[in-house]
Amino acid sequence: MVAGGTAGAQVIMMAFAPLITRLYGPESYGVQGVFLSVLNILATVAALGYPTAVVLPSGDADALRIAKITAWCGAIISLLFALLLVSFSGDLFSLVKAEVLSDFVLLLPIATFISVLSAIQAQWLIRKRAFALTARFAVFTSLMVNGGKAAVGYISPTAMALIVVNVIGSGLGLLLTYFGCRKGAAFDHSEAGPSAASSVNELLKRYSDFPLYRMPQNLINVLSQSMPLLLLSIIFGAGPAGQYSIAFSVLGVPSALIGGAVLSVFYPRVNEALRAGENAQRLIVRSTLGMAISGLVPFGSVVLLGPYLFELVFGSDWRVAGLFAQWLAVLVFFQYINRPAIAAIPVLGIQKQFLFYEIASAAAKAIALIVGFYLYRNPLIAIAFFAVAGALAYIWLIVWVVRSSGLNAMRRD
Repeated sequence: MVAGGTAGAQVIMMAFAPLITRLYGPESYGVQGVFLSVLNILATVAALGYPTAVVLPSGDADALRIAKITAWCGAIISLLFALLLVSFSGDLFSLVKAEVLSDFVLLLPIATFISVLSAIQAQWLIRKRAFALTARFAVFTSLMVNGGKAAVGYISPTAMALIVVNVIGSGLGLLLTYFGCRKGAAFDHSEAGPSAASSVNELLKRYSDFPLYRMPQNLINVLSQSMPLLLLSIIFGAGPAGQYSIAFSVLGVPSALIGGAVLSVFYPRVNEALRAGENAQRLIVRSTLGMAISGLVPFGSVVLLGPYLFELVFGSDWRVAGLFAQWLAVLVFFQYINRPAIAAIPVLGIQKQFLFYEIASAAAKAIALIVGFYLYRNPLIAIAFFAVAGALAYIWLIVWVVRSSGLNAMRRD
C-alpha cells in the first residue's frame, strides 16, 4: 500500500517534471535546492530525533505523549530559529549565493515546524499501520504541489514560486492528512487512557538516546547529503547547484517509491521480530538482497544512459544533470538498499555506534568533495569522488548492521 501510494506520488511528480524544468530552469532549481537543504538541517535539529520513537512504546498513551513532547520541542526550536534567521539571514544567504531568500526568511522556521509535525504524523500512521491512508494522501499532496508549481510557473517562473508552493503544499497536505485520520481509526488510542501513560520525565529518560545519538546522527547525515549542493552553489553558482538538485531528485524516485515504503513497514516488523525472538539477521539480509535486485534496472539505466535520458526528458539545458546522475546513481543505489539496515538500528540499540559511523562517513565524503572542488576545480570530479566515498560507507554500514543483528541473536540465546 505504501509503495503504491508513493508510486502514484512519484508518477505525478515525474509527469509534471518535463514541464516544470522547462518553465523554471537550473538557476531556480539551484535556489530552491539551497532552501530545502537549509530546511532539512533546521528540521532535523528541531525534531531532536524523537519522531522515530513514536513507533516503539507498547502502549498508545506513551506514544501519544512522545508525539506531544516532539511537537512542543519543534515549536520552541522553530521560534528560536526565526529569531536567529531574522538577525543573521543576510550573511547566511549571501554565503550560499541565494540572497533572494532573505525576503522570505520567515518561511524557513514555518516550514521547519511543518516538517516536524509531518514527521510525527508519519510515524504515528506507521505505528497504527494506516498504510492506505498514507498512500492516499501522498498522491493527493503530490498532485497539489506539482500542479501548483506548473500553474504558477506560467505566471511567475521564479525560485521563490517553487519554494512558496512547496511550503504551502506541505502545510495543506499535513492538515488534510490529519483530518483524514480523524475520520478513521488512526487516532484512536482509547485502549490506553491517560492513567496508563508514563510521566514526561520517564519518557525523556527512556528515550534519551534519540536526542543524544539519533538527532546528531540524523544531522550529520543531512549535512553530508547537503554538502555537494551547498558547495556547488558557493563555488560555481546556482546553475550547477540546480543541475545537481534535479539529478539527485530524479534518483530519489525509486528510493522514495520502494525504499521509503520498506523503511516504513520494516521498522515495526523488525521490532516485532526481536520481541518474538525471531532471526532478525536473516530478515535483514533477505530484505537487503530484495532491495538490491529491485534497484538494478533503474539505477543501472542511469549509469549507462544518464546524459541522454536527462536531455530527452527534461530538455537540452539539463544534460549536465545527467552527467552528475551517472555517478550519483552508484551512491543512491547503496543508499537505497541499506533501508532495512537503517530501520534495524534503533531496534538493535546501536544508535551510539551509528553516530560514530555517521561522523566517519561524513568526514570521508567531505574530504572527497574538497579534493574534487579545490584540487581539481571540477564539479563532476568532485561529485564522482563524493559518490564513491558514500557508496563504500553504505556497504560498510550494511555489513556492520547484519553482523550486529547476529551478535544480538547470540546474546538472546
